[in-house]
Amino acid sequence: MLAEELLALTLKKGISTAEVYQVNSYARPFSFEANRLKQIESSRTSGIALRLWHNGCPGLVVAYGHFNPEDLIAKAIAVSQLNEPEEVFLNDRAKLLYLDDSTEPDVKLLITQGQNAIEQIISQYPDVIVNLDLEWETETTTLINSNGLYCQQTDNSYSASLGVELVREEDFLGIYDGVYSHQPVNLTPTIETIMKKLQWAKKNVPLQKGKMPVLFTPNAVVTLWETVCEALNGKKILDKSSPWSEYLGKAVIASCLNLRQLPDLKPYHCPFDDEGTITQSINLIENGNLTSFYTDKKTAQKLGITNTGNGFRPSLGNYPTPDLINLVVDKGNYSFEELVKKMENGIIIDQILGSGGDISGDFSFNIDLGYRVQQGEIVGRVKDTMTAGNVYQALQNVSLLGFERIWSGSCYTPSVVIEELSVISG
Repeated sequence: MLAEELLALTLKKGISTAEVYQVNSYARPFSFEANRLKQIESSRTSGIALRLWHNGCPGLVVAYGHFNPEDLIAKAIAVSQLNEPEEVFLNDRAKLLYLDDSTEPDVKLLITQGQNAIEQIISQYPDVIVNLDLEWETETTTLINSNGLYCQQTDNSYSASLGVELVREEDFLGIYDGVYSHQPVNLTPTIETIMKKLQWAKKNVPLQKGKMPVLFTPNAVVTLWETVCEALNGKKILDKSSPWSEYLGKAVIASCLNLRQLPDLKPYHCPFDDEGTITQSINLIENGNLTSFYTDKKTAQKLGITNTGNGFRPSLGNYPTPDLINLVVDKGNYSFEELVKKMENGIIIDQILGSGGDISGDFSFNIDLGYRVQQGEIVGRVKDTMTAGNVYQALQNVSLLGFERIWSGSCYTPSVVIEELSVISG
């Protein structure tokens, strides 16, 4: 059933205020395991969320695949009877359409691409096990409500996740990377990056515990940015759980850091949020100073500020809540090689086990993939090593930034050198 049909039927039942959010997707994933093609699949999914207000009380229900619309509406009304009345936050009449034609890829070409990638790696490293996931997906999101709002976006994407694993006696090495694009992916840069990291990890080197400079690659530094994103969340500002609740206009991190949201930047562009508000560019931190938070409609009203259009659903069954899209960190002045040379002695962190710090900023995590730097050169891999500190304090001590930025999820960030962190090695 289409979102429009469900909304029309809901209104016929005497419900005057309602919203329908629908996501339809079709994907073709290809999986290679242990250097060989394992499976080719196709999957089609459809999910729909109905949110209505009956006598001012909200009811939210979700259905997947085929469903009985009469039953879904009845369930939503029943749920509403369990809730207290609330203020309704629905956008007014507007039509936002962002459609894109989709063409299913040639299966044989994708299989050949995967096989060539694996052969390229094992020709130089015959002992490694290569795992590769390739996927093409088209997804259409529709949001409509009883005020006349109609938003729809179709997004077509290609993604690849490449991992190599090497077992040497009792030593396990795993290196992982990936790419996401709206065009067929070029695996060559990813392959070259992984082979370079394999070269750096050829030998394990000892490391003494202590405080030292730490270079976070884009893969690793995103863990720090995740904590920063939480601190910039308008909801956290509202309930005072963010340590930056009273710091608007004040310095919070190093002056060399500039963070912004750029929703139009591909491949993770997002024209509207899950409330139907047009997304916008936001300067979050400028020269280390906190300049803005991000909000959904409800949070913005409570804070008495303009809504930034960041109301997103964690899942179909959740209400919209503030979330960032396309966090972009301004680039610095140095290549990766220059960062390593200027660091002189320290470590590089590329992969982290577990999650980073919570909203307090305190963190302690194991380094899954890291390298030792001595006299400005990478001399080998470090094992059984962890680092600890506080995200906010660490980001006040950023000494160097790279100019090569990479997408890590929907965060576009350069490498970052923190002047000093505690490192413990077993």
